[in-house]
Amino acid sequence: MASDVTETKKLTLVSLILMIFTSVFGFANMPRSFYLMGYGAIPWYILSAITFFIPFAFMMSEYGAAFKNERGGIYSWMEKSVGPKYAFIGTFMWFASYIVWMVNICSTIWIPFSNAIFGKDVTSTWGIFGLNSTQTIGILGIIWILLVTFTASKGLDKITKVTSVGGTAVVILNVVLLIGALIILIANGGHLAEAVASSQSFVKSPNPEYQSPIGMLSFLVFAIFAYGGIEVTGGLVDQTEKAEVTFPKGVTIAALIIAVGYSLGIFLCGIFTNWNDVLSQKGVHMANAAYVVMQNLGYQLGQSLNMSQAASLTMGAWVARFVGLSMFLALTGAFFTLCYSPLKQIIEGTPKELWPGKMAEVKNGMPINAMWVQCITVIVFVALVSFGGDAAAKFFSRLVLMTNVAMTLPYMFLSGAFIAFKNKKEIVKPFEIYKSKSLTWICTILVTFTVGFANFFTIIEPATVGNLGDTIWMIAGPLFFTLVALAMYSRYEKKCSKNTVCSK
Repeated sequence: MASDVTETKKLTLVSLILMIFTSVFGFANMPRSFYLMGYGAIPWYILSAITFFIPFAFMMSEYGAAFKNERGGIYSWMEKSVGPKYAFIGTFMWFASYIVWMVNICSTIWIPFSNAIFGKDVTSTWGIFGLNSTQTIGILGIIWILLVTFTASKGLDKITKVTSVGGTAVVILNVVLLIGALIILIANGGHLAEAVASSQSFVKSPNPEYQSPIGMLSFLVFAIFAYGGIEVTGGLVDQTEKAEVTFPKGVTIAALIIAVGYSLGIFLCGIFTNWNDVLSQKGVHMANAAYVVMQNLGYQLGQSLNMSQAASLTMGAWVARFVGLSMFLALTGAFFTLCYSPLKQIIEGTPKELWPGKMAEVKNGMPINAMWVQCITVIVFVALVSFGGDAAAKFFSRLVLMTNVAMTLPYMFLSGAFIAFKNKKEIVKPFEIYKSKSLTWICTILVTFTVGFANFFTIIEPATVGNLGDTIWMIAGPLFFTLVALAMYSRYEKKCSKNTVCSK
């Protein structure tokens, strides 16, 4: 198969930067961060770019270059660097994080859908058969995962079109945010809706839940999560023109653009959004903050252009509809891809004996049996959380926190394996950025510590204010999947000790 792609057109510096940007940059991260920390989010994004994003991206590029012909992705990277058990636990945690992500999206995807149809989030009013809104959204989420799994198991030839349409719409959203905010700033004579009183405005959060030192430190995981997906860029090394020069330059430029873009976007939110007037209202939470902020952009734009109150509200509703449609299309494309891609990678990379029954079977390029087991697992989680009796805002916040923690933990496994990878002389490394041992150690410790530090404070923060339940939930998800991985690997080892014929 490798010979079929040797003549593929190589990525130029500009195309590489664009691919990294579209893989990493998430529009909703900016208004969500403004909701959590106000302008105080900006220093955390800059800090996490320096201590995590750039050094981690360079690690992934070295992995990608060394193992560019391996089908198992990150499993192969860690298996050949450290060992199969370490690799399986790390990869299973990575795969499990996408299960948590799917549980999250099964519920939260109805918020952009609601905004697309109604111009605002009305999911808190939904109810069928006497069920409350949280339970109704849970039922819709179960129907969604069943529909997606059924469709994906038949093939995904048209899904890329949905993804590209959603991606284009999100790019337009960034342009709308920039131009709209600048028009409002000029019309208001340079006055900011969220005033910058002093340097404290870039440190202290207007959100009461993020004003304590532990609360502020726990925000670091949101900044790291916003840079998530950078591990994917490791696979682009062999597709890049003059990789030894172009790739590090492309990663550095893309990282700077993304870091500056996030920081600028958060500041733009403050041009037209007063935190206390807009985001402190009942019903505003992390899952719908982006739509609330952008609806306010439309309203404030109308007001700055001297439109009537009714016309301004209408403009706000239509901006919210556009945001909702864009995010719904983008999430739909991502969901279809991620319901099979991580699963396919872990199954193709690991020994088939690790998987019970016929889970390792791949038909028509799809791990169909494993996809349905995954579907049932997601349904169980959605049902457990949806019918747990929590209010909608708490329900959504818990899911977002679970996703952030679960999706960033595998980064520690990847960075932790990097020193072993560098020490193995038998691994051919055609592309190296970390050429000295001291630099390798410094960056490995820096990245691993940053991710661990961020997750530690995110996990303990709820317990420090008496909310032990959220802390337990955040620990329980990753811990559960780690125990499952250990049990599966132990079963595999016992099977291999009885049967000498085990696939690699």
